[in-house]
Amino acid sequence: MTTFDSLIRMDSPIGRLEIVAQDGAIVGLDIEHDGHLRHEHEPVNESPVLKQAVRELREYFAGQLREFTVPVKASGTEFQESVWRELSAIPYGAVRSYGEVGHATGRATAGRAVGGAVGANPIPLIIPCHRVLASDGRITGYSGGNGIPTKVQLLELEGIDHR
Repeated sequence: MTTFDSLIRMDSPIGRLEIVAQDGAIVGLDIEHDGHLRHEHEPVNESPVLKQAVRELREYFAGQLREFTVPVKASGTEFQESVWRELSAIPYGAVRSYGEVGHATGRATAGRAVGGAVGANPIPLIIPCHRVLASDGRITGYSGGNGIPTKVQLLELEGIDHR
């Protein structure tokens, strides 16, 4: 369970987003699924870093931002964190395969583990897990929002070809 000291919600083209921060860094981002958000019963408690995140996300969805600068702190296992660092290095409009991400983390044969770490990403969009596809360019899944349709929207926003 993510602990946080501030929370904000915003509308987006892929549904409502809920962003949480702790100690001046984004620690979680939730995309609405079936009309619900993870902390929907918690009150909004804005902070400067959350306002920055909202501003950057609005610019991203408007096609005006290609790289997020808002501070993030994604907490997981050492392996998960290494995968998330690799995801953060994928530029706007580019993709990597699960195998390429595994290779970059030193675990070239850990495709399933990489997939699990990608799916466990606590800060989608800002840590761009949607930019990971199968080696043949297919979408194999997405755990955010409404799943694959949400991933398709994000890929199309960035002009990324997919199958």
